[in-house]
Amino acid sequence: MRLKMKHFVCYVTIIVLLPYIVTVFLNGPSMVSSSYVNETRVKVKTESGTTEIPMQEYGIGILAKEIPVSYKKEALKAQAILVRTDIYSKIQSGGSETILEDSFWTQKQMEEAWGAAKYASNYKKLKNAWEETEGQVVTYDGNLAITPFFRLSNGSTRDGSEALGDESYPYLKIVECPYDIEAAEQIQTVTIDDMEAEIGTCDTAGYVLNVTVGGETISGEEFRTNYHLASSCFTLQKYNGKLRITTRGVGHGLGMSQYTANEMAKEGEDAASILEYFFEGTNLQEVAEIVTGNE
Repeated sequence: MRLKMKHFVCYVTIIVLLPYIVTVFLNGPSMVSSSYVNETRVKVKTESGTTEIPMQEYGIGILAKEIPVSYKKEALKAQAILVRTDIYSKIQSGGSETILEDSFWTQKQMEEAWGAAKYASNYKKLKNAWEETEGQVVTYDGNLAITPFFRLSNGSTRDGSEALGDESYPYLKIVECPYDIEAAEQIQTVTIDDMEAEIGTCDTAGYVLNVTVGGETISGEEFRTNYHLASSCFTLQKYNGKLRITTRGVGHGLGMSQYTANEMAKEGEDAASILEYFFEGTNLQEVAEIVTGNE
């Protein structure tokens, strides 16, 4: 009877451990823990309302939407850390009931963008970037940092105090991005119906701070949004009864340039050094340390 019981226990043990053994055999021991990490669930806004999903799913969805999946691994890892930092910052500010509103791609949207054939490999690439940086966030003086990012600068990033009108983010400084000047998307031109518009002031990096349109003054970012411009670094020129707008760069120009981050990754820089370049004086920490320190 005892022998039968021992055999039974052995069989059960093998059945329970078989997935673990197979996983270790195929992927190595480091892959096992990743399937259990980041079980935190977050509330997110969708087209159909509000739902609750794993933070990892949300984070990867933002990565898929916000950065080219063709970019190098270390650039993707740097982006993953910025996304995670932003998510935790929002939760820290709004509490456990926070509803995250940044849009993200679902599996269906990823398949539509990449094609069904490339979905699995592209998703795995982003998933690896997320899991290999698991728990890492950017901090300044022990607190979660503000971590903006954009696609391509006009040749340098912006000073946070000028762009935001706030001295609270000394790590958001002007950083040279010479790679960006050579990008195919660097200069773009659009033509719209003529109107009375005049650029008011620009910041040190050349991004427009305000524009007067028909006697009303609006911010450069609002003008960019209203007229679907690639960048808030732009010039205005009347041409053949139209208004020609020429932009430089892609995005708001504050924080990390994804294009330069990718070029740095091509040259062998890792995610930590990329983030240090764009957010000088910040540190990488485990989010658990921040949570514990604030209790």
